[in-house]
Amino acid sequence: MTKQNQKKAKIAFLFFILLLLFLIFLGAMFYWGTTERRLPTLQKTTINSALRGDIVSKNNYTIATSKKLYKAIVDTRNIDKDKKELFLKLYSIYSGKDIKKARKRLNAHLGSVVLSYNLDSISAGRLRELVSKLYNFKVFIDYKDKKTGTTFKHGLDIVESGEYRMYNYKDTLTPIIGYVRKYEKNSITKIYGADGIESQYEDIVKPITDGMVNGNKDVHGYTLLDGNSIVVQKVDGLDIHLNISLKLQKMVENTLDKYKKKFQAKEIVACVMESTTGKILTLASSNRYNPSSIKRSEYPNLNITATKFTYEPGSVLKPIVYSLLLERKKINPYDIVKTYGGRYKIGKYTITDDHKFEWLSAQNVIVHSSNIGMSQLAQKLDYIDYYKGLKKFGFSQRSGIDLPKEKRGSIPRMRKLRSQIYKATTSYGYGIKVNFMQLLKAYNVFNNKGKDITPTLVNYYEDASGRKYTTRDKTDINIIPLYVVKQMKKTLIKTVEEGTGKGTIIKGLQIGGKTGTAKIAAKGRYTNLYNSSFFGFVNDKTHRYTIGVLVREPSRRYYYASLSAVPVFKSTTEALIEEDYLQLNN
Repeated sequence: MTKQNQKKAKIAFLFFILLLLFLIFLGAMFYWGTTERRLPTLQKTTINSALRGDIVSKNNYTIATSKKLYKAIVDTRNIDKDKKELFLKLYSIYSGKDIKKARKRLNAHLGSVVLSYNLDSISAGRLRELVSKLYNFKVFIDYKDKKTGTTFKHGLDIVESGEYRMYNYKDTLTPIIGYVRKYEKNSITKIYGADGIESQYEDIVKPITDGMVNGNKDVHGYTLLDGNSIVVQKVDGLDIHLNISLKLQKMVENTLDKYKKKFQAKEIVACVMESTTGKILTLASSNRYNPSSIKRSEYPNLNITATKFTYEPGSVLKPIVYSLLLERKKINPYDIVKTYGGRYKIGKYTITDDHKFEWLSAQNVIVHSSNIGMSQLAQKLDYIDYYKGLKKFGFSQRSGIDLPKEKRGSIPRMRKLRSQIYKATTSYGYGIKVNFMQLLKAYNVFNNKGKDITPTLVNYYEDASGRKYTTRDKTDINIIPLYVVKQMKKTLIKTVEEGTGKGTIIKGLQIGGKTGTAKIAAKGRYTNLYNSSFFGFVNDKTHRYTIGVLVREPSRRYYYASLSAVPVFKSTTEALIEEDYLQLNN
């Protein structure tokens, strides 16, 4: 080979080498340009989740509140193997978590591991203090990713994992307080109201705006706050303030628990409403649950009986029909009604009375709770007036109380009230379905100058700055005229003094009301089970309250309302006296 050819070969080889290097360079550029790399970012965004508002009693006890949960995350590849036990011991001490469980999690996976999902804010704060100590002890070491060639050091990271709801007084105020359910959003556990006040006021108590901090990171991965940082403040949900005093509520609940056991009843419900404002001072049930840990056996207790249970009310409906007769001037209290010694037939149906009178005044038909007398008086009402009157008192309509999913109940269709028997049976509380709050609201008319008012559990809600918002405007509607109210109050007071409500008497108070004992229908026929109730009012010189009691399915020994609902009514009144809601008159 000539020297000239050798020179050309060397040049060609050199050109080939340069071309190969250039192609390698292009390939590398293409690879790094198209491959996702785990390069450490210089910035960090931290979300500070807003929380659900509190539910607070009238006397400023926090019934329900929300707390944050945090999770602890560590990358096992960044833990020095010789200092692994040191890490576990310090983590266990600072978090209060079981070291064995932490060791098991750490050994089970290579890479990012969640050591705990449910740290409270105190434990999370302690662990954040621990992080700098772990760096100082050089527990964490660099790790180089063989695939990307990237070196990183991820220490112990404490991040939000969600929100949980705390009910500080366990089953108190249930079921009306309600409960919450969980859902996931952006890997964070959130909650929403599933029933009761928690659900009714969901739009008020739910978190408004999450906070956010965005900025450069320091060597430990924490966000530096400087002129380039972006900070958005979190805005929590508003706090709900109830009309209900925790102490009064607890006293009434204890009373119901005692009587439920004595009467062997399925459930007892009691409510006290301020007659002029509609404020509910207590709404209690003997069937409660702890919203923080609901047991399967407690599922039936989740339903709010006061609004979701409809039933035939029995004789507590008699004063409502009686007031319609007075309003239409179809009767006066001193009219005489023949009651046939306790047994009377309308067509093929026989109506009976427990008290076998031959004659009663119209007023005493209520006082002595005569089905026969009421059946005859009801015939005086035009069927249109009868139907419209029941509607006017709120039956077959929601009471409007601030609780969700209230059942409306039902009244007979207008054309059915043309029938003598339908007029009769409805007048003493059969063939009509009501809920507890409808009855309480109807009886309140007699103690509020004939005006209808909406019952309310919540007084106001409040934001973080202390600004208060009222729940809603309340408009009184005239239901019956004052002359009827005066007659009704006289009649209901006489029913307590001389009739079936004697057991409610407390000297120094004005008390009126009516008992009701109604058989329960099942599968098209009436059973030997009863619901017993007493609805009425209790007044002193300056205060007026409407009170209702329902005893569901007491034992046969106590099925008469005078033996079951009446003593519960009296005990509830005594609680009002003890808590200075009522003062005895001299």
